[in-house]
Amino acid sequence: MSEPQVTSTATLNRLSVYLRCLRELLRHGYETVSSRELADRFHLSSAQIRKDLAQFGDFGIRGVGYQIEPLVARLHSLLGLDQKHPIVIVGMGALGNALAGYIHFNDDSFEVVTGFDSDPAKIGTEQRGIPIKNVALIGSEIADPGATIAVLTVPAASAATCYDALVAAGVRAILNFAPVPLPDRETVRLKNVDLRTYLEETSFLLRKLPDSEES
Repeated sequence: MSEPQVTSTATLNRLSVYLRCLRELLRHGYETVSSRELADRFHLSSAQIRKDLAQFGDFGIRGVGYQIEPLVARLHSLLGLDQKHPIVIVGMGALGNALAGYIHFNDDSFEVVTGFDSDPAKIGTEQRGIPIKNVALIGSEIADPGATIAVLTVPAASAATCYDALVAAGVRAILNFAPVPLPDRETVRLKNVDLRTYLEETSFLLRKLPDSEES
C-alpha cells in the first residue's frame, strides 16, 4: 500500500507515540503485540491504532498481532528518523541551553551542532560542548554544520529577523519557541511552539475541574 499523500499532524504525533511505546516493549523483550494490548498498556485507542497504521501498510497478522521489531523499523523510516538531522539553536539563553542538553535533541537521529547568540560574552565559547557563534553570521556559518533543522529561542523582537536569516540560509525546518507566531514560507516547515499558550490552556482547563472537598 502506498503512503497517503497528506498525513495530518495529529496522525504524525500519534505515530511518534506508538514508536516510543513499541520501543519500550522491545526493551522488555516483547516480540509481538496486539492493538488491544498496546492500547491497554499505554492508555491508547486500539481502533485509532489500527486505523493509523492501516494508512501505511498491512502490519498486523491475524491471531498474532503486530511484529514489533519490523513495525518499529517501519515507523522509524516513516518519521524520517533513519537519517541524521543536524540542529542549530538560535538563542542560547536559559531555554536554548536547556534544549541543547535535552537527550532527545542528541540521539541517533538528531544532534545539536551549533548555537547562535548575540551576546558577546557567549560568542566564541562553548555551552554543553556546542560552539556558540555570532547570530549575525547565520547566513555564512550555517552551511558548515549542514543543519537542516533550527530551533528558535530568541525574544519576540528578534524572532522575525532570525527567521528570515534562517530561511535565506536554506534551513528546511524551524521549531519556533519565540513568544510570537511566525508566518509560513513555501521553502521551510515551521512549527510554532508557544509554551505560554499551553500554560493558559491548562489554566482554563483547571477552571472546569470540580472544587476539591476536604474530607
